[in-house]
Amino acid sequence: MAKELTVLEKAQGCADYIRSKTDFRPKVLITLGSGLGDYANEVRIECEIPYSEIPGFPVSTAPGHDGRFIFGYVGEVPVACMKGRIHYYEGYDITDCVLPARVMGLLGCEILFLTNASGGVSYLFSAGDLMLITDHISVFAPNPLIGPAFEPFGPRFPDMSNVYDKKLQEVIWRAACETGIPLKSGVYCQLTGPSYESPAEIRMLRTLGVDAVGMSTVAEAIAAHAMGMKVCGVSTICNMAAGMLAQPLNHEEVLAAGVEAGPRFTKLVTESVKLFADL
Repeated sequence: MAKELTVLEKAQGCADYIRSKTDFRPKVLITLGSGLGDYANEVRIECEIPYSEIPGFPVSTAPGHDGRFIFGYVGEVPVACMKGRIHYYEGYDITDCVLPARVMGLLGCEILFLTNASGGVSYLFSAGDLMLITDHISVFAPNPLIGPAFEPFGPRFPDMSNVYDKKLQEVIWRAACETGIPLKSGVYCQLTGPSYESPAEIRMLRTLGVDAVGMSTVAEAIAAHAMGMKVCGVSTICNMAAGMLAQPLNHEEVLAAGVEAGPRFTKLVTESVKLFADL
């Protein structure tokens, strides 16, 4: 029976495989959320590696998630785009959900730019809004740092006071102002999914100070921040959460709203990443 790999051995093996295929060194990892996969068309592509080719790497099964790393340039900034993320609700261990961020961290990536499709919890939001993530709350999803502590993944008890880098937030605000793209801000909450939240759960989250809710992002932010990566994130509000409107929720509407917001999202991310060159 083959020896079970530790999470560090697994991540290092994936990093070694990627390095055997390309010597491209990204500064920014961009994780593309549901309905936002077309952003990869904005990248001056140098190399593509499907997740399925990387030994031991989990494969995304969620609709709207293609499942490949795309390496190239946004402006003059070297980036890796994660075209399709790994979700806890797909049945993967939480350490698999954060594996891509850890692998890119091992490869020297400095910034993690997270995006997602989310449900609006705040009554100040409308479907199609873009929200800069300023902080997060995790409910029910396991912490990715549970288990053996490995030095490359950061300290045993990392501080989470400023997960979302203030300078990166300033840059994204600047990009929004310069492009005339309306941008809101707020607190994002990750739940496990795959069922949407109940109206009672949404009332609870609103009471806790949550502005938008989804099924990803927080675990990745925790893992990357613990490793010393700078983290930022933007949510597309693709629907209003359960109980806020009369109609039921469905994933097709989430994808459609992501597509509708796509041009604004694309421009905001592109101009922000270009400005990251000076950081």
